Amino acid sequence: MLLDQVLHHETLTGPLDAITDVDGVRVGHTTISFGDLRTGVTAVVPSRLPTPAGLFVGNGHGKLVGATQLSELGTVETPILLTGTLSTFRVADALVGWLLDRDPSLRSVNPVVGECNDGWLSDIRARPVTVEHVYRALAEASTGPVAQGNVGAGTGMCALGFKGGIGTASRIAGGATVGVLVQANFEGRLRFGPRYVDPPAPEPVARAGNSCMIIVATDADLDARQLGRVARRAVYGLSRVGAGFTHGSGDYAISFTTGSGASVADADLSPLFTATMEATEAAVLKSLLAAKTMTGFQGRTVRALMDVYPHLMDELSIVGPPL
Repeated sequence: MLLDQVLHHETLTGPLDAITDVDGVRVGHTTISFGDLRTGVTAVVPSRLPTPAGLFVGNGHGKLVGATQLSELGTVETPILLTGTLSTFRVADALVGWLLDRDPSLRSVNPVVGECNDGWLSDIRARPVTVEHVYRALAEASTGPVAQGNVGAGTGMCALGFKGGIGTASRIAGGATVGVLVQANFEGRLRFGPRYVDPPAPEPVARAGNSCMIIVATDADLDARQLGRVARRAVYGLSRVGAGFTHGSGDYAISFTTGSGASVADADLSPLFTATMEATEAAVLKSLLAAKTMTGFQGRTVRALMDVYPHLMDELSIVGPPL
């Protein structure tokens, strides 16, 4: 794959290069793109629930529903949903409804919903996401290849001066698979492998919000404490692409395992840490590569990386690894 030739990673890429390389993990999207609306929902569904989980907050300028119980108990007990900021709470309510429909004995549940602000390209005050949109994303969640770019919760995203969106990647290390999915919507100066890549001129992109939600899945047998350490490395991985980690950025990573949750030796975690950082880097770059130029709310246009630099990958592939 051409991206591998640019990044020169230490770890191997999974067969699909997606979070769905972790057995049983499913992803679904609902995209809302008409009129002044550029938003949606993305669902990441673990293969079993509840499952051990960890959380790391790089900068807490966000509205992550379910965070405190996830941190306290070290488990995630629902699908993880992503959306636009002001739709967060409707999405959480819809997720609760979806769970109630499936379990008549349910009396308490901790829905996990993350968000990024898509108000630059979408009329965020309209709060257009409905119960039907949430149910559709969950119903359409599947294994296999994952749609990226301007889809689902990534529809209205902007990142690093270009059109952002959903991106996913996977890496194999230490006998385990690590898959990452990002909702990329943050400021900074794009670093793509061996060089920085700037927009042709400064543009006031995404002033309404600057965040990144990261979901990490692995089949490694990790406990909640170790998954928290893995989640840290996902946020650290954003520095590899030039993230600014600004005051208004909500930088969150949720990690979960499809394994037994039985702790492995901490000394064996380093390859998984490397895989997590490399998969996060690749997922962000893939979100930029997959995104398309978009015109949205109030006629604002955000250009896609590949429209600005159509020969970028060819140029980078012959530069060679960084010194």
